[in-house]
Amino acid sequence: MSTIHNVDLHSIPLYFVYERKSMNEKQFQGVFHAHQGIEILMIHEGNGTLIVDQKSYEIKSGLICVFQPYTLHYVQMNISEDVPFVRSIVHFEPSLYEAYFEKWPALQSFFKYIHKGNLPASVWCNQVEMERLAAVLHSLDENISELSKDRYFEEFSLFLISFFRTFKPIWESNALSPSDQKERRKPHQVERIIEWLDNNFKEPLRLESMSRDLHLSAHHLSHLFKDATGSSLTDYLTAKRMQQALLLLMSSDYAVARIAEEVGITNCSHFIKQFKNHFGSTPHHYRKRWLNNVQQYN
Repeated sequence: MSTIHNVDLHSIPLYFVYERKSMNEKQFQGVFHAHQGIEILMIHEGNGTLIVDQKSYEIKSGLICVFQPYTLHYVQMNISEDVPFVRSIVHFEPSLYEAYFEKWPALQSFFKYIHKGNLPASVWCNQVEMERLAAVLHSLDENISELSKDRYFEEFSLFLISFFRTFKPIWESNALSPSDQKERRKPHQVERIIEWLDNNFKEPLRLESMSRDLHLSAHHLSHLFKDATGSSLTDYLTAKRMQQALLLLMSSDYAVARIAEEVGITNCSHFIKQFKNHFGSTPHHYRKRWLNNVQQYN
């Protein structure tokens, strides 16, 4: 299955978990997904595969991952009692917090860059530096239960300032090194399939065309993708279309019918139904709620 996670980061302005542990596959099932906001994932324990930006990486202790808004990604873990999956996550809507960084121009510039910049790297591994980031989150995790809910937003703002102050030198010393990225890169044939789908998602899925372009039989590429990701080609294509629809919904004033056409869905009613299945509301109501929340926090 593939989807875009419906996380209302205005009702919950910052979602986080510290050292969440999964001991079996029932406790964690990977899917291709994308979502609102920035997600920073820190791996404490575990092994598996991460697919993001048409690249695959080995998941291991010390991995730090940055997912920009609506970046399609997939986490597949090999979980057992001997090798659990332990991770910490920070997930937030950056537009709600940008103003809080105004007193620190360099830090605000970095915050905006992580939000909207063309990042040369989004995955790297450094156990010591991952633990430094996780320690800032641990402090929030310990203190949040003592606060009343009306103080959450202020506390989250202060946490993000502290977190990005710690994160900035880590990013500058690690994420800009192309050779470092090349060393950890784990190539996989499925990347070629994802690239093809990303380039052709506006068109109807035709296995014969994909098979011809990728020089793989239709049967082989379907099974290759399913074995590597746990998802079908159709699942990924649907997730990709919903990802692009969300970007258009919030960055343009296009009518819903035009957005459907822009992402390759000619039947507007079908598009609205798919959107509602993913997000729990129609495109019109999702856009309306988004705009109201942005105005509320501006």
